[in-house]
Amino acid sequence: MGETEKRIETHRIRCLSKLKMFLLAITCAFVSKTLSGSYMNSMLTQIERQFNIPTSLVGFINGSFEIGNLLLIIFVSYFGTKLHRPIMIGIGCVVMGLGCFLKSLPHFLMNQYEYESTVSVSGNLSSNSFLCMENGTQILRPTQDTSECTKEVKSLMWVYVLVGNIVRGMGETPILPLGISYIEDFAKFENSPLYIGLVETGAIIGPLIGLLLASFCANVYVDTGFVNTDDLIITPTDTRWVGAWWFGFLICAGVNVLTAIPFFFLPNTLPKEGLENNADIVKNENEDKQKEEVKKEKYGITKDFLPFMKSLSCNPIYMLFILVSVIQFNAFVNMISFMPKYLEQQYGISSSDAIFLMGIYNLPPICIGYIIGGLIMKKFKITVKQAAHIGCWLSLLEYLLYFLSFLMTCENSSVVGINTSYEGIPQDLYVENDIFADCNVDCNCPSKIWDPVCGNNGLSYLSACLAGCETSIGTGINMVFQNCSCIQTPGNSSAVLGLCDKGPDCSLMLQYFLILSAMSSFIYSLAAIPGYMVLLRCMKSEEKSLGVGLHTFCTRVFAGIPAPIYFGALMDYTCLHWGTLKCGESGACRIYDSTTFRYIYLGLPAALRGSSFVPALIILILLRKCHLPGENASSGTELIETKVKGKENECKDIYQKSTVLKDDELKTKL
Repeated sequence: MGETEKRIETHRIRCLSKLKMFLLAITCAFVSKTLSGSYMNSMLTQIERQFNIPTSLVGFINGSFEIGNLLLIIFVSYFGTKLHRPIMIGIGCVVMGLGCFLKSLPHFLMNQYEYESTVSVSGNLSSNSFLCMENGTQILRPTQDTSECTKEVKSLMWVYVLVGNIVRGMGETPILPLGISYIEDFAKFENSPLYIGLVETGAIIGPLIGLLLASFCANVYVDTGFVNTDDLIITPTDTRWVGAWWFGFLICAGVNVLTAIPFFFLPNTLPKEGLENNADIVKNENEDKQKEEVKKEKYGITKDFLPFMKSLSCNPIYMLFILVSVIQFNAFVNMISFMPKYLEQQYGISSSDAIFLMGIYNLPPICIGYIIGGLIMKKFKITVKQAAHIGCWLSLLEYLLYFLSFLMTCENSSVVGINTSYEGIPQDLYVENDIFADCNVDCNCPSKIWDPVCGNNGLSYLSACLAGCETSIGTGINMVFQNCSCIQTPGNSSAVLGLCDKGPDCSLMLQYFLILSAMSSFIYSLAAIPGYMVLLRCMKSEEKSLGVGLHTFCTRVFAGIPAPIYFGALMDYTCLHWGTLKCGESGACRIYDSTTFRYIYLGLPAALRGSSFVPALIILILLRKCHLPGENASSGTELIETKVKGKENECKDIYQKSTVLKDDELKTKL
């Protein structure tokens, strides 16, 4: 008997260590997948500028990840539970690494990045040919050379990024549904929320690392090591600047491949946590597994697919939860994907600073919120009905705080000829002819090239030539333009490279916005774990993997794919000036109408999220109606899980009592 107990204890410890190993491995997988995802979202602006494409196309590239994901999500979620789940997750991590590597390839296949400029003439920064010269000739006007035009048209290297993102989406498919279902199957009922909270914490550490990596790469010039960065006349705050976006993708590829290794050494099944020391139950589970294998061979693994789909489709709480998720995901996908661009355009900071601030202010509160949410669920044994109320009302509180962000604004950058007249009067409509005035009409200036300068009158101009500047001193980014006839100031008028700063008031508004964002992130993350438990507990145990997969599928199809595309198209609508390629075609947007941009970025998600509370309230009503008389702790969505747990405890009691009952008493009991 002592030897048997020792063997059982050894078995229990081994099973527990394997479960903990899986928790560590799946947490690392969440770190690696969210690292890659957050880095991709943070590099959208750099990719837009590198390939000179509109924001709507960048949104499609970003949404292509969801396309790859939805190609496999339903089948992986269902068939994955019939196969070896840890190995499936490991293969997915390797495929994610391949996708990240594909996205970095264009950098090694393309020529060096060239930005539009009127200043850098034949590499001689001391030349004055880019200034206002009456009857002069501007060297860097858009050319009509046929060979260069053909070269521009054939620049479709962004397709590599598109395909790589699809492949990454396919690789990420098994991680969430198979990982969560594995934990739900083999963890204690009361420990499951805490474990999932810890895993979701890994999903916050990953973006934090990804945003820090993106901030570093965005501050490094894309062709560093191949060009002399001292000769650059642009800085990271310039909208023509492109960071080393490709470098981070190589790092993400390596991390994903390394993360895959532990999964190939983990078992497909484990005893339920807490039942490892009961030999009868372990034996019974092994027999059930053998019967299940025989059943699979006899009937195939697709027999239950359609019944499960029908059961989930007829579950009103589950379907309403999907509706809430789709609406909310439409809002959050847009807010997260384009937040660096919003901070850059609204508050006049560089992409690198925007990414860094986004990570520092938002991710730690979310991480803390996930942990506290999981601990609350475990400590107070929150029922599904209570969890639904917690999730709904906390989300509503955060939603009301969100409206304060409409007050934290900055004015448009005043660019003469675009949104401001030469007299300094704001103008609503952009007219191309307005970029010329009596002070520069004879300067023979290019009208479309974006090479802004800031005059000492506080106004910005499209170029030094359009500012009427006749002389310059200094070289590179320290160049100063003088004798600028269009800059109306007492004394000598001058200008420097770049747009004018938005002032100290704008910096203060940025701080208020970031603090509000941190508070909102914490409150919303508190509601995340209770909300996710409503999803998991409103399904039968055997439907969980497919249910999570179907939920993910719907959010990908109806939110992840279309949201960045239509949101990007709306952002393109607010563009005031497009970049110009060699043959005169439009490139990436250089400046937006920040007021309209703000209304779209903040207003559209507010409208979407507001509408999501209607189905959320219906869920609360349904939960209240599903409450059974005489059950004080169970809600409608908890009934299935309660019954399953009750049967489990009943079987456990029978097995324990069977050792002391006589044979006839045992027969009578059964």
